[in-house]
Amino acid sequence: MGRQPLLDWMQPPAPRLPLWLKLLYSGFLAVLLPIYWRDYGPSNFLYFCDVALFFTLGALWCESPLLASAPLLGIFLPQMLWVLDFLFELAGLHLTGLTGYMFEERRPLFTRLLSLFHFWLPFLCLGLVWRLGYDRRALVLWTLLAWTLMGVCYVAMPPPAPVDPAAPPALANRPANINYVFGFGSEHPQQMMEQDWYFAAYMAAMPLLVFLPSHWMFAWLFARRATP
Repeated sequence: MGRQPLLDWMQPPAPRLPLWLKLLYSGFLAVLLPIYWRDYGPSNFLYFCDVALFFTLGALWCESPLLASAPLLGIFLPQMLWVLDFLFELAGLHLTGLTGYMFEERRPLFTRLLSLFHFWLPFLCLGLVWRLGYDRRALVLWTLLAWTLMGVCYVAMPPPAPVDPAAPPALANRPANINYVFGFGSEHPQQMMEQDWYFAAYMAAMPLLVFLPSHWMFAWLFARRATP
């Protein structure tokens, strides 16, 4: 009897996430990654939502509350806007134009179908956090990561510009204005203020208006499962 606690301690904990989910998600990424790389180029993986794909993969296999909480906090509210905008576009209406690219015939149909992960990824992250718990360190982690990504996109990635109709698809589909660091237009940078001031305001607004409210919401929603 005295040896039983020691044996219990030596045994690995039972997995909290099903193997079929881990394999299914891994298979999806194995299809998406090379196709996105071919059609959009490697810079496309600087988008918050694409980075969230990798965090979710780590969260599934490591069963890490932190790796699940960070993308949930970072993308849930923006992706809800994406879903709403897509439904408007699907109905022939206009809301923000955020998902207009999903209906551009110059983009491969299968690639656009893969992009429907924007619909289900935030809910998958929500389910993972429900199973694994919410890690409050996600706010700091995702904020620092987002600032880094935005800085790289502002300094090294192209601003929005009109698509050249004569350009081959491999060039016409390359992402510009990644993470909207130059404004929310797809063809022209914002004109409200000097560009550097806009970028500074955007850097401050994302944590204050998106990440922090999301953190409060999930810390409250998963209060019994939260970790310091």
